Parts: sequence; structure tokens; C-alpha cells
Amino acid sequence: METKTQKTGQKIGKGLQGKILSHKMDKTAVVLVSTYKKHPKYGKFIVHDKKFKAHDEKNEYAAGDVVRMMPCRPMSKEKRFTIVEKIR
Repeated sequence: METKTQKTGQKIGKGLQGKILSHKMDKTAVVLVSTYKKHPKYGKFIVHDKKFKAHDEKNEYAAGDVVRMMPCRPMSKEKRFTIVEKIR
């Protein structure tokens, strides 16, 4: 399911899925994205967590929601994603 932007035609993929940790800022949510990767030498699976700041125009999502976010133009110093939909 790869989508393209209308203006550039650039493929942006499925985006990232994560859980909202905080929604205390106006129009901004802190989203925790967990990736499950195998250690190259030992073979053990490790969970890597990373926090992203994502744009939420209408402040419609709350802490604890699982959402999908897509990359977008830089909104601020740290905001590079926008929330597209709520999964759960």
C-alpha cells in the first residue's frame, strides 16, 4: 500500500505506527514508535523505542491512542510527521 503525494509523485510508503504518550502541547502529540529487531551477532530480538513529535491539527487524539503517522514538511524544529488516522 504505497501512496504518492499529489504534487511531487514521490512515494511515501505506509508511514509509522505508534502509541501517543503525551498530548499536552497544542496541535502536537508525542508518539512512541517501537521496532522489533534481531541483534546481528547474538540473534536475540530487541525492542527499540523512539519518540516522535507529530502534528494533530484538530487536537482530536488523546494519550493512549494507537495512530498512524506520515512524513510531511517540517512543521517546527522537531515536528516532521502528521497524524493520519487512529488505529485503536
